[in-house]
Amino acid sequence: MSSPPDGGDVRANRPVTVEQFRADLAGRPEALSTLADRVSRNDPYAALPSLLDEEPAGVLLLGVGGARYACEVAASRIRMAGIGAVAEYASAARSFPPSSDILVVAVAVGGGLREVCGALEAYTSHSPIIVLTDAPTSPVARYADVLVPVSPAAAHGGTGSHGYQNALALLLLLGQRLGAPALGASSDLTLSMRRAANAAQDLLERAPTWVPRFAAALESPTGPHFLAPAERFCSAQHAALALRQGPVLASHAVESGEWSHTGRYLAAVSDYRAVLFTGSQYDDRVSEHLRQLQGTFVAVGGTVEGAAAELRYLGDGDTEIRLLTEPLVGELLAAHWWAQRGV
Repeated sequence: MSSPPDGGDVRANRPVTVEQFRADLAGRPEALSTLADRVSRNDPYAALPSLLDEEPAGVLLLGVGGARYACEVAASRIRMAGIGAVAEYASAARSFPPSSDILVVAVAVGGGLREVCGALEAYTSHSPIIVLTDAPTSPVARYADVLVPVSPAAAHGGTGSHGYQNALALLLLLGQRLGAPALGASSDLTLSMRRAANAAQDLLERAPTWVPRFAAALESPTGPHFLAPAERFCSAQHAALALRQGPVLASHAVESGEWSHTGRYLAAVSDYRAVLFTGSQYDDRVSEHLRQLQGTFVAVGGTVEGAAAELRYLGDGDTEIRLLTEPLVGELLAAHWWAQRGV
């Protein structure tokens, strides 16, 4: 198989208008509920036992952009089952050698088809391949031994935001099928999806109140930053990506514990503003250092001393609900600044 063409404009994945983006976000609760219903009726990994004779020696997850962020969390979760799992850049020149005991999981959502297809070339006919995609008729589907469509709702509005959330949920489900423990209150991931849908609705309904308050606290010529614990680092990465893609603002993601060793140097020389997705054992240290450096942060999902503002939502003490809900915070902020900038 040959790799598909590049796909043209590098900004092709960006929504056409902020109105489309906002409509996409408004549909987030429905998208999660629909996915939960679909998974409850039909297990997307029902063919997994016939694909794998025994536990894989390793799992290679491939993706581009937000898809790779989701893969990183999934790989971490799968390693908790004692299986060597790694999330790789689809554009990497080399990774695991092709082998029948290496399970390859490719996530093609919102773009990156050329890179993903190029990476899969080496594994075709050598390794079992699962493909998650929002374009099941695209060339990447031809590489799949098991094809897992991301809900059609993911493509609504053209932003890819639902695609990220749905792919993340489906990857968490795959982790469970491979023996990874559930980290939420329920071992039934579909229940977590439905609770996350309720949490998203809660955030959306209260957005007219908290979004302007957060935006005012985070306004800075250097752009806001996003911090999250390692277990949920994808939330910060996806939020920062939303700001780069929509309003085209400089924004970066830093892991909460790492921030004191890498990110705080910028806080010493700039008007540093950050969104802290809480839950790390190092949240208080981030707060202490930021206040010493005259920085500003807002806290999401928990209370941290020194926060300029705080946002709580339904189920924010549950890891799975946090993973499936909190990126919406960054996306709603992106929509706010995008509308202001008119770009």
